Amino acid sequence: MATRLFVGNINHTATENDLQDHFTAAGTVLSVNIIQDKFTGKSRGFGFVEMSCQEEASKAISTFHQKEFQGRPLTVNEARPREERPSFGSHGGGYQVGDAITGAIIAIALDKLSGI
Repeated sequence: MATRLFVGNINHTATENDLQDHFTAAGTVLSVNIIQDKFTGKSRGFGFVEMSCQEEASKAISTFHQKEFQGRPLTVNEARPREERPSFGSHGGGYQVGDAITGAIIAIALDKLSGI
């Protein structure tokens, strides 16, 4: 069964191909994903490597954890399941900028109407 690894402290110039080539020394790499900032598109310095089985994942952890890769010691451990996070979209409630603007417009309109 495939095992997903968390890889931290990745050099910001490293590519997914660089990481895949590096982790191939521990076994078959199924996928590599370096997380990027959604606004700048630059690496956030961490990512995930999926190894084909638990044995190869364990080998990758023992081989690469705290070992230098492109000038930085990597943090490598088994990835935890992603935690549920509350959504703050238009359906999530909370303070909305439009609410303040709408409230101000209504207050002005009521003020004008009360003067009639």
